[in-house]
Amino acid sequence: MAKNEITYYWGDRSLLIKLGNRTNARIRALFIAEFILTSSIATILLIKSLPFRHVFIDWAAGVGGMCLYLFAAFRFLSRIFFSEQLLIDTQSLTIIRKWALAQQVRRYNLREIGVLHYEGKRMKTDHPLKGKCYDYLGFETQEHLIQSLHDEGNLYFETYEGRVYFAAGVYSWDAEEMVQIMQLYIGSALQLGPEWKEMANP
Repeated sequence: MAKNEITYYWGDRSLLIKLGNRTNARIRALFIAEFILTSSIATILLIKSLPFRHVFIDWAAGVGGMCLYLFAAFRFLSRIFFSEQLLIDTQSLTIIRKWALAQQVRRYNLREIGVLHYEGKRMKTDHPLKGKCYDYLGFETQEHLIQSLHDEGNLYFETYEGRVYFAAGVYSWDAEEMVQIMQLYIGSALQLGPEWKEMANP
């Protein structure tokens, strides 16, 4: 099974959707580069602090280097092992986000969530099998890369607390399939924005 494949698990009382690891190769490369850079700075600080003397600067550099190592490792592992799941039953939608050492669970009553929208519609991605056009200067590529770095999710709905984003890295063709399956399970309780019809009939 591919790491970025969306999988569906039907239960007697719930539907679990695992979105997989949807961090693309270029973003992973940036995470690795950031980890190497931060670790290199930490190594320099540690080397400069050796041997440890009874000097405040040496100890501060050593402690700073070790803290940088921990920070770099935690940040790298959290990003690489990030995953997202949706747990749906007849009453609620639960968004589960997991990192290397942490987990966030947010549950929303289906009666309290607003219309489901696809945020990526304004920058809808072409399917990978569609013919490619070449951007020789790479401006479009860099723009998509920056958007991916700060992506909170391509889907969202409104609550009394504001917008709730989820499904990071889930693009239009996968989102359409996912929403269709969600509708099969919860029916009319899931209200869709007008952009979904436009996506289905481009």
